[in-house]
Amino acid sequence: MKNMFLFLFFLFLQCMGILAQAPAPAPGPPPPLNVTKILDKAGQCSTFIRLLQNTQQLNEITSQLNNSNNGITMFVPTDNAFLSMKAGTLNSFTDQQKAELIQFHILPTYYSLTQFQTASNPLRTQAGGTSNREFPINITTTGSSVNITTGIVNASVSNTIYTDNQLAIYQVDQVLLPLKFFVPPAPAPAPTPIKPKKKAGSADSSTEPAVSFATSLVPNMIYKTGFFFFFSVVFCWSL
Repeated sequence: MKNMFLFLFFLFLQCMGILAQAPAPAPGPPPPLNVTKILDKAGQCSTFIRLLQNTQQLNEITSQLNNSNNGITMFVPTDNAFLSMKAGTLNSFTDQQKAELIQFHILPTYYSLTQFQTASNPLRTQAGGTSNREFPINITTTGSSVNITTGIVNASVSNTIYTDNQLAIYQVDQVLLPLKFFVPPAPAPAPTPIKPKKKAGSADSSTEPAVSFATSLVPNMIYKTGFFFFFSVVFCWSL
């Protein structure tokens, strides 16, 4: 019995040694960021979440976070910011404009608050171009304040919702309205008039004075010749 007990005890020690030497399993990849969950937890973002989902931009953000090393910066207006817009403004936008509106609130690069101090304006958003009458956005800092101008509104970052060196989500006190939605495009330059081509065989305008002169000279010569001939006949007859 004593030998059996020693055998089991020795076997137990061997099992414990094997378990101690077994390598720990490699940690799996971190779960993908759930932007909706982050915004839900922050609160007062239901309008922005609904627009993210309806415009399919949530899928674009998730894809970019999983497939790019540049990161993303988001500016999220509160529900009160949407309510402060002129009545009917949001509903007047087309589906494409609503998608562009969400894209206008997203920078395709990660920015910390301090990095805005050295950012080169205008910054490019997911909506596209930065020239006038497109989607220019300018960000300036004063001390710890971050201010955003679009040519239509002036907004400020009021809170940091989330940041992890890959995704930054900042709360803003106004909806960022792009210039393109309210300023008509520049008129196209007037086309240059095309000069008509001369037809083959047509008389050049430079020959018109010569033709006119020749036309007036012929009758004059005939008149003088006839007068001289008549005078000669009369003179001979008188002899």
